[in-house]
Amino acid sequence: MSISALDSRIFRNLFGTEEIRDIFTDEAYVRFLVQTEAALARAESKVGAIPADVGDAITEVLGNVKLDFDRLARETEIVGYPVLPLVMQLVENTPEEIAKYIHWGATTQDIMDDASILQIKKGVQLVKRDLDTLIGILHTLSEKHRDTPMAGRTHLQHALPCTFGYRCAVYLSSIIRHRERLSEIEQRCFLVQFGGAAGTLASLGSDDTGIRVRAQLAKELDLQDPMITWHVARDNIAEILNFLALIGGTLGKIALDIIVMSSNELDEVSEPFVPHRGASSTMPQKRNPISSEVILAASKLLRANASLGLDSMVVDFERASGPWHLEWVAIPESFTYVVGALHQTHFALQGLCVKEGSMEKNLRSTGGLIVGEAVMMGLAPFVGRQRAHDVVYKACESAIEHNKILLDVLKENAEVTVHLDEQRLAQLCDPLNYLGSGQLMVDDVLKRTTGLKASLNWTTNGQV
Repeated sequence: MSISALDSRIFRNLFGTEEIRDIFTDEAYVRFLVQTEAALARAESKVGAIPADVGDAITEVLGNVKLDFDRLARETEIVGYPVLPLVMQLVENTPEEIAKYIHWGATTQDIMDDASILQIKKGVQLVKRDLDTLIGILHTLSEKHRDTPMAGRTHLQHALPCTFGYRCAVYLSSIIRHRERLSEIEQRCFLVQFGGAAGTLASLGSDDTGIRVRAQLAKELDLQDPMITWHVARDNIAEILNFLALIGGTLGKIALDIIVMSSNELDEVSEPFVPHRGASSTMPQKRNPISSEVILAASKLLRANASLGLDSMVVDFERASGPWHLEWVAIPESFTYVVGALHQTHFALQGLCVKEGSMEKNLRSTGGLIVGEAVMMGLAPFVGRQRAHDVVYKACESAIEHNKILLDVLKENAEVTVHLDEQRLAQLCDPLNYLGSGQLMVDDVLKRTTGLKASLNWTTNGQV
């Protein structure tokens, strides 16, 4: 039984993947809780806070413990948190002489935060892998279509000519920045949590024992050792959730472009053909861009969850009285949404049908109006920019009103032809002559990714 699209048997594989869901199951979370308790015991043994042989002994027992999840659920409902009920079961299944050292000096949030960070860290590995794959796919598209001309659009209207490779390279540049942000996040946000009841580590004495335990715990869990307890400074969690929303924003932009370019009126791209994918129950001709629609929805959900992360930052004093609970919803949902959206983006882009003929047809569909700026800039040295703008504006207005080609209108304007002969006007009115530095920018982005491509061993089709 499910009440969410994320675990629905019907919708689950639209919005996520089995791989990411496995990281955020109850069983996986409890394993991380137990892993943290074992690591804490080892850290305290190595530092001398508990007997030297206890840490390994507890680790061995906890590695084989069998838990009653039904009992854990019942008692968590009563307590409000799963750690106390879990520790009770761990103690019951551990020899008495060492069981007393389980959860030594810790508090519930220490264990829960560490388990959550371990989940996040594992989830980030999937995000990293999928970003690398997407960089490879977009690199290939940008390179292949570097010189494929199309209409650039602003406000959904023809603006200036560009290339499809330029458009893809813009997407690629954003994904590269996300990849760079991720490397920074791994250093800044994967912090171990160990502070005790109020974060001061008072339960381990007034010397530096607690701080040394925390440092060793960080090593045991392969996390960063913070400068001070962070359980009421949730910026690292908020940063991660907002980072996932940033990825979602980029994927949503790509999806929206695909949706519009897939319309019958533009017909410039289409998602890969799979029989019955995007089919309608009543209109046999339909091939809806389903992957892009799912990505767009996930993008919006990721932004909504990012706000929950920001709300969770506003907490009272040395232990929050509530907002922390929002993360329990936002973290697993956001990772599932972003990995699901990346999966859908890989599918949509890797097999994207690029209709170069339609792109050029659309580019020329306005009879040269798309290069009005080119004519203006060609005329401006002779009559000044503003006068050139006014002259070309009127010429465009006339071309639209009389359904004529812009070049023909310009050839009839003496103020234009006195400065620009027919050959020069023809050059200015050819969209292929007004691509600016777009292709050179594509080259710069491709150069940026070539080194990464080699180091990450991408194949030519973008797969890792």
